[in-house]
This record gives sequence, C-alpha cells and structure tokens, in this order.
Amino acid sequence: MPATPAWPPKSAPRLFVAETLAAGAAVRIEGNPAHYLTRVMRVGAGDAVILCDDVTGEWAARVADVGKRDVVLEVAEMLRPREAVPDLWLCPALLKKDRFDLVLEKATELGVARIQPMLTRRCVADKLNIERARAITVEAAEQCARTALPELGEPVKLDALLAGWPEGRALFFADENGGEPAAAAFASHQGPAAILTGPEGGFDEAERAAIRAHPAARPISLGPRILRGETAAIAALGVWMASAGDW
Repeated sequence: MPATPAWPPKSAPRLFVAETLAAGAAVRIEGNPAHYLTRVMRVGAGDAVILCDDVTGEWAARVADVGKRDVVLEVAEMLRPREAVPDLWLCPALLKKDRFDLVLEKATELGVARIQPMLTRRCVADKLNIERARAITVEAAEQCARTALPELGEPVKLDALLAGWPEGRALFFADENGGEPAAAAFASHQGPAAILTGPEGGFDEAERAAIRAHPAARPISLGPRILRGETAAIAALGVWMASAGDW
C-alpha cells in the first residue's frame, strides 16, 4: 500500500500575509502574490499554500477558489509558532541600491529583530524606498522559511540616531580604525544590542568621535582587512549570531 504523501508538501508555495491567521479563516490573495500563485505556481482548488502572518506563526492553507485576479485560501492548521528572534538591531549606513538590497536580504536571513538604516556624511544614497525594501525582506523570509520579519525603520541621520538611542541597548560600532575583536565583544555581552556599520566612504572623523563618545558605544574590529559596507554588515551579523545569537 503506497504511503500517504505528507501534507502540506515541502514544495508548497509560501506567502506572508497582513491578516492575523486562525484556523478556518478565509484569506483573499490579490495583486502580485495572486499572480505568483496562479501563473507561476499554477495552484488549483485543494492545493496547499503555506502562510505566515509575522504574529502567530506558520499555517497550512488550502486553495478554496481561484479567480481571474485573486485566490481565496482557507486556513487549515498551524504548523509552527512564530520563531523567537534575538534582540539585535542592525544600523547600516545607506549604500548604493544593489548593495543595500543585499544587506536587507541577508540581515533578514540571519535573523535580526530590526533594521534601522541611517544617513552619514559620506553616504552615496540618501533615500530608501521603504515599500520596495519591505518587499525584499518578505521575499527573503519566504525563501528561507522564516516565520518572522525584521522591523524596518525609515532612514535617520546619524546624529538623530545617537540622540534618540534607547537606554540599555549596547551599540557595537564597527570602526575601521579598530576596537575590541568583534567575537570577544559579542560573546561577553548579554541583553539588547545593535551593530552600527558605515557607508562606502567610511565615517568621517567628527562622526567617529561622536559615536565613540556615546555612552552605549563599544568600538569593535572586524579584522585587518578593509571591508565594503555590505560585507561589514553581513560579516558582523554572522559573527554575532555565532557567538551571542541563536546559532
């Protein structure tokens, strides 16, 4: 007798939705996600779709109806609760679009709680399309079977970021001029934390002095090599997750 196939199948498409999910709820999918389900994945009635709401967790749903412009899904059962996320922020200076896209994608994959872009004097870019940035984080989470999305802040100037820094959150400053070895600094810390990384041209001396003077700042070194902005952000996150995070 053939084995009963697993349900939902591992090949089922995954989507994040805005609604808070519950068993028996009907969810209408429209726009690009509906196009993805009908034209790319070619789902039909009864097919499985995995849904996440960034609140309760991951749910299995069945296709109830496929229309010309929408798909109606019926939520069947919870598969996993929303994953726990380490209380780590990434505060990267804005970079050129393709490079910052990479930072958004990899920070989501690595599991940061919040991405807070910032503006410095040497930033080449000075604007961020928040809707597009959010779409990048959602797609990265869907592809990696994440059940949680990072919060995404509007870009703020460095001086405003420092002035409004929350009490009790360590600010690990990736300083190209050196500091405590990153792995040792991360491993010795407990509690909320953030990593601050710079733009293509680095921080100027006034910015570096202002960061180092902040009571929450802990300058760290990422090694003897000069790293590009996106590399520094991703490398620092990897080291933090390996030494003080949830790896």
